[in-house]
Amino acid sequence: MTGPVGPLRIVTVTYSPGDTLGTFLDTLETATRLPYEVVMADNGSTDGAPEAADAAGRARLLRTGGNVGYGSGANVGAAGAAGSWLIVANPDIEWTPGCIDDLLDAAGRWPRAAVLGPRIVTTDGRLYPSSRALPSLGRGIGHALCGWWWPSNPWTRSYRRETGQPIEGTTGWLSGSCLLLRREAFEAVGGFDESYFMFFEDVDLCERLGRAGWDVVYAPGALVRHIGGHSWRDQPSIMIKAHHASAIRYLNRRYAARWQLPLRLALTAGLGARYLASKVLAGIGRGADPTRAAV
Repeated sequence: MTGPVGPLRIVTVTYSPGDTLGTFLDTLETATRLPYEVVMADNGSTDGAPEAADAAGRARLLRTGGNVGYGSGANVGAAGAAGSWLIVANPDIEWTPGCIDDLLDAAGRWPRAAVLGPRIVTTDGRLYPSSRALPSLGRGIGHALCGWWWPSNPWTRSYRRETGQPIEGTTGWLSGSCLLLRREAFEAVGGFDESYFMFFEDVDLCERLGRAGWDVVYAPGALVRHIGGHSWRDQPSIMIKAHHASAIRYLNRRYAARWQLPLRLALTAGLGARYLASKVLAGIGRGADPTRAAV
């Protein structure tokens, strides 16, 4: 395990997390040998789960004042942390024994790592593509146009990196559902960009850390399970709309030069058409797992 790391703050953004929060806290007890604190940045839960965890002394409830979004909530939860490292994770993560210590061990092998992400699997054992290349124009167009109806297309495979044996090493960006963050680097770049309500705040953060000279490292030796998907299933139209809005924001910023205006217009139109198609599929019950086509 790398250097002095405690106290380790674990931040989770809650919004009526239900029973998953209990699983998160139960499995966390064997995820690390280090002392840790759990901060729940709550975006307006109404199910009582965060309050119950706080009352039991299992986690500290910190109200954000409303549904401020994922990145904003994570920033609220991370503020004031004193340790060298902090973790930001969804409350629907199930930790495996020792997985946080495995992440910290990997950090010791990558002294320039600012953010590390574990191997993430679904409840049925399927590998989630949590380590991906940064979006490029060619990959982005191919994935955006074909990913929702032809998941195995070559552009999506190149971007999502779902094939082959997971290998530890640097990558473009990591899924924000579970991140180990070097606090110094996280604070130096200003944390998550709060203009992203949901989605792409992880892409943006990893890209900014990379530009600042830090490494973004995938550490598949650490394993977590993602129980999630409740928001997609319960409110697919809202989630799809938020996803595409963030994608448009990200791409417009990436191709921000004046001469790239036609490109921005084309990308916005293409994503708008993709959003309408995804909404239709969600409405008629097709596309049972919308995250498979997510950017």
